[in-house]
Amino acid sequence: MRDPYQVLGVAKGADIKAVKKAYRKLAREFHPDLHPGDTQAETRFKEVAAAYDFLSDAEQKAKYDRGEIDASGTPKAERRFYRTYAEGDTGTRYHDPREFFRDFQDADIFAEVFGGARAARARGTDIRATLEIGFLDAVNGAVKEITLPDGKRVKLTIPPGSEDGQVLRLKGQGGPGMGDGPAGDVNIELKVKPHPVFRRDGRDIHSEVPVTLAEAVLGGKVDVGTVDGTVSLSVPKGANSGTRLRLRGKGVPAGGGDRGDHYVTLKVVLPERPDPELSQFVEAWSARHPYSVRDRQ
Repeated sequence: MRDPYQVLGVAKGADIKAVKKAYRKLAREFHPDLHPGDTQAETRFKEVAAAYDFLSDAEQKAKYDRGEIDASGTPKAERRFYRTYAEGDTGTRYHDPREFFRDFQDADIFAEVFGGARAARARGTDIRATLEIGFLDAVNGAVKEITLPDGKRVKLTIPPGSEDGQVLRLKGQGGPGMGDGPAGDVNIELKVKPHPVFRRDGRDIHSEVPVTLAEAVLGGKVDVGTVDGTVSLSVPKGANSGTRLRLRGKGVPAGGGDRGDHYVTLKVVLPERPDPELSQFVEAWSARHPYSVRDRQ
């Protein structure tokens, strides 16, 4: 892999915030879902993901910034050892430096110099990604097909009651391990889009529903949207703007099968155009039944 800073288009040694910002921009630009069939975009997407994965490891990034390892993660000392022999006189045969220690029985010496057999087995790196989902998908759960950095398409199950910022893990779908080491994971952070009607507060849902003057004064049944669909809500007589009614068990699913509630706030709405008959009635009624509402504030 070439210089990961160059791949992401940031200055060498840039902090992780700048690295992450550049990665998100490029990942969106070259994501395979936006360029179906475009192998160049797919290759660029994989390169960007690999560069971010490399630099998001704080320890690995620090070693690279100090010049201790190259972009493949190989210690620079080993590369110099190779060049010393590979670029020697004609006819000089290159030998793997580990062969020098093959006859040593002291495992501690071997481990001290080259990390021993453990260096040949390492867990693959984890890959971080974000996924934007709809409000109702987060509340009710859903199954989404996503594309991994290597181009593989997999199904991701979003459990009911998922929250913004929650991280879901795809075990073993990350970077490949070294030797017989296990693969890393893919950790996907959920970004929940706001809903035009519903607002979430913990396990409860809130919404505002307009009602007519007649429905507020006389009461009645009105249709109300919930995360499960439309239900019928009883409006009590004399309801006011700001009256809050509860729909029990119509909120966000919780563990054990429990659910929060849905709170509906009523908003009394008058006719769009002034009605002379209504104006005359209210004028006569208010003259006989005066009352104040601002004294309560």
